[in-house]
Amino acid sequence: MSPTPASAMPDSSLYRRVWRWHFYAGLICLPILALMAITGALYLYKDAIESRIDAGWRFVPPTSSPGLDGESLVRRALAAQPGTAMRFVAPVASDRSAEVGVRTDAGVVTVYLDPASGRVLGQQRDDRKLMEVVKRLHSLALAGPAANYAVEIVAGWAIVLVVSGLFLWWPRGRSGGVLTVRGRPSQRTWWRDLHAVTGAAAAVAILFLAVTGMPWSAYWGKQFGRLTNDWGVGLPKDLWGKPASTPPLSSLGDTPWTLVQAALPESEGHTGHDAATTAADHAAHSGAKHGESSAPEAGPAVVPFGLNQAIRVFEVQGLPPGTPVSLPVGPKGVYTAMSMPDDVVQQRVVHLDRYTGRVLADVGYRDYGVVGRAVEWGIQLHTGRQFGWLNQLVMLAGCLSIVGLAVSAVVMWWKRRPRGRLAAPPRRAGDRAAIGAIVVAAALGALYPLLGASMIAALVIDAVVPSRWHERFGL
Repeated sequence: MSPTPASAMPDSSLYRRVWRWHFYAGLICLPILALMAITGALYLYKDAIESRIDAGWRFVPPTSSPGLDGESLVRRALAAQPGTAMRFVAPVASDRSAEVGVRTDAGVVTVYLDPASGRVLGQQRDDRKLMEVVKRLHSLALAGPAANYAVEIVAGWAIVLVVSGLFLWWPRGRSGGVLTVRGRPSQRTWWRDLHAVTGAAAAVAILFLAVTGMPWSAYWGKQFGRLTNDWGVGLPKDLWGKPASTPPLSSLGDTPWTLVQAALPESEGHTGHDAATTAADHAAHSGAKHGESSAPEAGPAVVPFGLNQAIRVFEVQGLPPGTPVSLPVGPKGVYTAMSMPDDVVQQRVVHLDRYTGRVLADVGYRDYGVVGRAVEWGIQLHTGRQFGWLNQLVMLAGCLSIVGLAVSAVVMWWKRRPRGRLAAPPRRAGDRAAIGAIVVAAALGALYPLLGASMIAALVIDAVVPSRWHERFGL
């Protein structure tokens, strides 16, 4: 969103200040914001892209045969990829493969199998899947945990860009560059008007993407989740109604935001004899070499409750076919099924005791607090899943608008900048921000502390840069 021509620019210190802040916000955000928009646009179509590029692994000839059971498929997967089975995904339809997640020294590997024959179709490390790489690029996780803080700062500055851009776009008696684009692509006026009109049209979508992405951020998201849980408006209090284990639910993989900080419940059917091993352990571990007995050492008898039985219980509980099932880890581990369909209202997480199959917890959207429900709705809309293709198109338009704004901002800056200078919007002696602008900036900084800290840093840097640098480089 761009200001008016210099000749028509309102002669007010507020306008110049806002323009200057808008310019530097764009300078800070531009590269990362464009990357997030491109990767976000791709991730909107995650299922379609994965189904296309992995079609040979994900699809099988349709069959009416019931095929092999879950434990048999896990054994076939472990024969092809030694390790520890930690996830089983049954076919979602008659033409889809089964998946087994195997933990290895190199990471988790997904093994795809034909459910009818048990034939291994292919295997791939989870962290090398295309859409997983896209997801990690989107959050800058590939650059390490610290980079996620940069994403949070950029998201905060994106909010500043929208607010300041709308202020600059406001007509003030003008007609050009408000709803129409003047001139030709060879002229800077055309690019300025295109930037302004696009920004105004996409402002709501961009603001929505920035705000709804914040709950997953490194600092603000974690603190926001903790506070909402403490206040009883996020994670349900006394979630499991019993002591919970140390590992968080998020250790199992993708988890509803509201339950990220929840701990796993513990199996209670175990009598304390850690040497006892259930049938699930025999299917999940490949420690015994070929030809060796995999029977456990003698110990107190425990009624086995294997994966096949767990799957039947989850079916009785009404979970849809293809719901990922996490296998128990350790003697107090549990079977966990996490159903995260497109309709957020249908979210459910069900835990079973690994020894008795008793339902330890059944938590879903209906159990979340008011803030938890609102955040889950926001995330589902953010990822384009709640309302199908229409939701995807709206979010895609927002992502493409961000890319378009980045391109038009660079072009119009390039056309107006003097050679060898940054050519930031000029500041004049005596310029002071209006109290309203200060209040808005302070409110945003207080709501998003990392944004506030970066604002203060920007103010300090702007104040200490020598005047001769401003004149020489156009700062």
